[in-house]
Amino acid sequence: MMNRPERDAEMLDMAGLSLERALFPLIVLIERLGPIGVGDLASRVGRDYTTVSRQVARLEELGLVSRRASPADRRVREAAITPQGKAATDAVDAARERMALWLFRDWSRDDFDELLRLMRMLADGLGAALPPPDAGIKK
Repeated sequence: MMNRPERDAEMLDMAGLSLERALFPLIVLIERLGPIGVGDLASRVGRDYTTVSRQVARLEELGLVSRRASPADRRVREAAITPQGKAATDAVDAARERMALWLFRDWSRDDFDELLRLMRMLADGLGAALPPPDAGIKK
């Protein structure tokens, strides 16, 4: 439900941004992880390199990111957030917070704390290495 396109559109609207929805996850990842190579960015969003490269070029045209050769490997093009792009992602973060506060408005503090505890367990589990095939875990 949270990954539905309508949610992204609502968040962009709340943030006061008129950004193409396909560019939204890219600018957020560039801000969070950047400077980041376009190939790495493409693999993180599950799109092909040429599509993401065109989309990053669009973000650059809008003044939200800049592109440059990686200092570590000149063959790699990196995307980095600009001050204008940072202002845009800050607006998205504020909109996301307003949406979350509305969603949890009727929850007790204990229920909310329990959700956080369980989400931390889930995130830690997802970050752990997968068991070897012979670990004896049944389907």
